[in-house]
Amino acid sequence: MTDDLFLEASGPWGGRARIGTTTRRGGVSRGPYATLNLGRGVGDDPAAVTENRRRLVRALDLPGEPCWLRQVHGTRVVRMTAGSVPDTEEADGAWTDEAGVVLAVLTADCVPVVFHAPDRGRLAVAHAGWRGFARGVLEATLAACGGGGAETRAWIGPAIDAAAYEVGPEVRAACLARCPSGSDDFRSTRGDRLTLDLPALVARHLAALDVGRVIASGRSTAEADLFYSYRREGRTGRQATLAWTVASPEGGGVAPGPHAGTLKPRTRGPTIR
Repeated sequence: MTDDLFLEASGPWGGRARIGTTTRRGGVSRGPYATLNLGRGVGDDPAAVTENRRRLVRALDLPGEPCWLRQVHGTRVVRMTAGSVPDTEEADGAWTDEAGVVLAVLTADCVPVVFHAPDRGRLAVAHAGWRGFARGVLEATLAACGGGGAETRAWIGPAIDAAAYEVGPEVRAACLARCPSGSDDFRSTRGDRLTLDLPALVARHLAALDVGRVIASGRSTAEADLFYSYRREGRTGRQATLAWTVASPEGGGVAPGPHAGTLKPRTRGPTIR
């Protein structure tokens, strides 16, 4: 098991919240799914995915099995509790107010977003590809977390960057209908094709939704040695963004797990607000 299986976010998470994204290292999957594919339904050997998920729980000493969703690029957000059964909910967002419940979204270019409202004791995750973004998954997930405000924080995990993400005018129209101020996140390339800086668009929209602080990882799924990318590979695996809170009777911080790295922002990508 490698020490870079999980890249943990740094940030003002109130001491109790742990947030981060897995890499593609440290699992048993082979071929295009090598090695830590955590997604079912992408063509990988189910037994390998089961073993990868088992390794993840053990390596991070998770308080329980992550609450995996069946993601459909929609806007449904579900509450997760200690009794929730993984892989049974069709949704693209989840929230909890219980310590020890591990929220999870799977991505391979789409933007994973974690919301934390420590004043309300709520944590939430969202899977925001351009379709989910345009349909309002961020608004739905933020609402489940109790809405915006000065104490509400959001973390944007690794996702595709503009250099690797070309879209058509229909994507621009759909996204700008949701976030009219986002035109600067599109750039013309050839003909009617454009590049889209989706993490920057998400960060811009979160600020408009009155999220008190937005922190972007600045990491791109174009980093082939670390992350899966559907745009780059087509047939590929999925990494997971996880978020959970740890009960701390004394109110102190939570020490990183034995296999946690630090997911430091790079200079490129969305700014920190």
